[in-house]
Parts: sequence; structure tokens; C-alpha cells
Amino acid sequence: MRVARWGLICLLAAAVCAGTALAQPAAPAQVPRAVRVLVGFPAGGGTDAIARLLAERMREELGVPVLVENRPGAGGQIAAQALKAAPADGSTLFLSHDHTISILPLVTRNAGFDPAKDFVAVAGFATFVNAVAVSAATPARSLGEYVNWVKGQGGRASVGVPAPASVPEFLVRTLGERFTLDLAPVPYKGSAPMMAEMLGNQIAAGVASIPDFIDNHRAGRLRVIAVLGAARQPALPDVPTLAELGVAGFEDLPYYGLFAPVGVPKPVLDQLAAALARAIAVPEVRDRLTGWGLAVQYMTAGQLAARERAYTRIWTEIIRRSGFQPQ
Repeated sequence: MRVARWGLICLLAAAVCAGTALAQPAAPAQVPRAVRVLVGFPAGGGTDAIARLLAERMREELGVPVLVENRPGAGGQIAAQALKAAPADGSTLFLSHDHTISILPLVTRNAGFDPAKDFVAVAGFATFVNAVAVSAATPARSLGEYVNWVKGQGGRASVGVPAPASVPEFLVRTLGERFTLDLAPVPYKGSAPMMAEMLGNQIAAGVASIPDFIDNHRAGRLRVIAVLGAARQPALPDVPTLAELGVAGFEDLPYYGLFAPVGVPKPVLDQLAAALARAIAVPEVRDRLTGWGLAVQYMTAGQLAARERAYTRIWTEIIRRSGFQPQ
């Protein structure tokens, strides 16, 4: 009898323990023990430098390794496809600007990813502008002088762009039409190889972001002669906008942000976003980003997603008017 009673007590105790365990709230989702940040362009370019600066600071904020992984090629398409295939646990992020997220799906028949379905915005951290620059061997010191120089070369010239079917390429085509020049956009696999050929005077002009150009502009190794956007840039106050020079339609500002695969738990996304917010609030980080020509501003996931949608709508119309057919 005592044995049976003791067995009953044990069963009741086990049931209580099991119920208590079931009643315990699940442990909150946490950032994985290591995070990789994909960059769709080669090492040495502006986007790569930005990613490495932020990764270093986010490592300190999160307390886990944050490593940059370059997946260059096809204007960021390879990196975007890698993000789509990554586990939805927060271990893989994609630091990207407008080209891969907003433009590439509009100009590619089969990009291999759909930002609206495959990605989720984590947070944005800056806007920026693209710029037109010429190599030091080119005598031009203004857009007007460059136009006259090209006309003196028979009206034909090659202009480097970091990726095919990009905003820089559409700008090159627009400049050719505006000034009655035969300007041929030459796409590279990112800004770094384009910059190498500009610095080696193998190509006379290029279009890329201000972060790509600014250090070499300040060193006199090339000259920025015009910037996009609605206003002159604090980092280059003496350089006029294209709108000032009579070339309208390029005033809307591109963006930089972090993206993750769809399905990452919201608590993890929130931790990553908070780490990014704290990183860009550090004065040294903010100063470096500003010095590279970025307008630093934190954007929540919702704000970044809304900006991406608006930018995509604008460029859908620009590309349609241009007559460009997806490749």
C-alpha cells in the first residue's frame, strides 16, 4: 500500500514538473553567434568600405563577430541570391543601396529574387548621391568643359559605370542625348575596378557614388564635376548639381540599408536594427560616413521599406520612358 501511494506521489510530482516546464515562456530569439554581411561589390569600393566600418562597430554592439563577405558580380545580383538562400535566423544580412534592391529587378528578366517577397528591411542608415567625375589626365574641370573636350574628340567617348543597367548608365545615356554626344556607358563589376582604370587614365570619365570618388577627388587624382540630387553636397560644396547645369530628373536620393531573408524573427531584426542605430550614433562613425559624402539618417524597417517602394515607383517610370528593355 505504501509502495502504491509512493508511486502515485511520484507521478503527481512528475506531472507538476512537466506542467511547470510547459508553462515557462519560450526563450526570446537571439542574434546568432556570428553574423555575416554580404556586399555585392568587390573589396576596395565605397560600399565595401561602408560595410566594414559598420560591421566593426556592430560587432561591439552585438557582442558577436560581424564579418563582411564580398559576393561581387551582376550589380549585386549574386549577393542578393545568396541572401535569399540564407537561413532566416539573422545570421546573414545584405548591405545594399538602391541599385540591387530597386533597380536590378526592373532591368533584369530573371533576377533570381523578388525583394518584396524574399527580403525584409532591417533598417536604413543613409542617403547619398551619385556624381560625374573625370580622370586627372582629362583637361576638363567642369561639365561644360568635358562636353567640349568630347566634341573635340569627334563627339564620342566611353564613360565608366559600376554596373550595367544602373542609375549611372541611365545618366550617361541622358547626358549623351542632352548634349548631342555619343557617350558609351562601360559597365564594370563594381566601382573599385572602374576607379582603378580611371586612376590609370584608361578611361576618361565615370559615374558612381560620392563615397567612391571623394578621397581621390580631394587628393587631386580625379575631379568630380557634377553631382546628382536636388542640392549641392556638404562634402563637395563647390561642385554644381546636374539640375543647375540643365539636366533634370535625377533629384531623388538613393539609399543605403540592411536587409535580411524573409522569415527572420522580429526580436532578432529589432536587435540588429538597434545595433545599427547605435553604430551610426557613434561620432567617429558618423563623421567618417559624412566625410565620404553620405547623409547619415536612421530609418526604421518601415521607413526603409517605404523609401524603397517609392524609389522603385520613380525608376519604373524613368526606365519605361527610356525605352530600355529588360535584359
